Amino acid sequence: MLFFEIIKAIIFGIVEGITEWLPISSTGHLILVEEFIHFNNANAAFTNMFNVVIQLGAILAVVVIYFDRLNPFKSGKTAREVQITWQLWAKVILSALPAAVIGLIFDDWLDAHFQNFFSVALMLILYGIAFIYVERRHQGVEPQVTHLVSLPYKTAFFIGLFQVLSLIPGTSRSGATILGGILLGTSRQIATEFTFFLGIPIMFGASLVKVLKFIVSGTILTGSQLFILLVAMLVAFAVSLYVIRFLTDYVKNHDFTFFGKYRIGLGIFLLFYGLMKVLFG
Repeated sequence: MLFFEIIKAIIFGIVEGITEWLPISSTGHLILVEEFIHFNNANAAFTNMFNVVIQLGAILAVVVIYFDRLNPFKSGKTAREVQITWQLWAKVILSALPAAVIGLIFDDWLDAHFQNFFSVALMLILYGIAFIYVERRHQGVEPQVTHLVSLPYKTAFFIGLFQVLSLIPGTSRSGATILGGILLGTSRQIATEFTFFLGIPIMFGASLVKVLKFIVSGTILTGSQLFILLVAMLVAFAVSLYVIRFLTDYVKNHDFTFFGKYRIGLGIFLLFYGLMKVLFG
C-alpha cells in the first residue's frame, strides 16, 4: 500500500535530515535503516539514486536558512558585502573541486568496494577516534580563523581535500570537513558553517550524477517512486531546518567528543550485526 511506503519515506527523511549535518555519517545510518525497512518493488538502481538525491532536501535547508547571506544580488547589500559574498562562493567552489573531480572519476568503484557493513563500520570507528583525539589535542588552543571572511583560500582548498575522505561511505562529509577545519586552525563554528555551505555544490552535483546514471541505465522511475522520493526530500528538508540551527548553537559551547563516542558505538554495533548476518544469515 502507498500509505506504508509514505511512512517508510518519512522515516528515511528523518534519518537523513538528522545525520546529514551531525558528524555521524548519514550513509551508516541509512544502511542500518535499509536492513529493516525496504520499499516495495525498489531495485538497486532506485535505492542507490534515492540515498543520494534525498540529500537535496537537506541541502535546500541550508539555502533557505542562509539565503540572504549567500545571495550576492540581495538588495540593500553594500559593495563590500557583495564582495564578501562572492569571495565566500569562490572559497566554497575551490574547496568543492577536489571531491567533485575525484568523486566523478571513482564514484562507481567506491560504491562497489566500500558500500558494505565492514567498511562503513570501520570508518565510523576510525573517525570517531579521530574526533576524540583532535578535540583533546586542541583543548586550550586558540583558533586562527574565527570569521569566514578571514578564511584563506589555501585553507579552504585544504578543507576540500579533507572532504575527499568522505567519498568513502561511513566517513561523514560534515565530519571530515569539520575535522579538517579544526586541524587547519579554524574555530568549530567556522568549520561547521563552512561545511554547510560546502554541501551545496557537492550534493547538487552528486545528485545530478546519480540521476543521470539512473536514466542512462534505462531504469524507469514510476510515479509512486517519484512521489516517495519527494516525500523523503520534504521531510529531510523540514528536519534539517531544525538540526542545522541545533548544531550551530551546540558548537558554541560544546566540542565534538560526544559524536566521536557515538560513532565508535555505532561502528561496533554495525560490526557485530554484520558478523551475526554472516554467521547466521
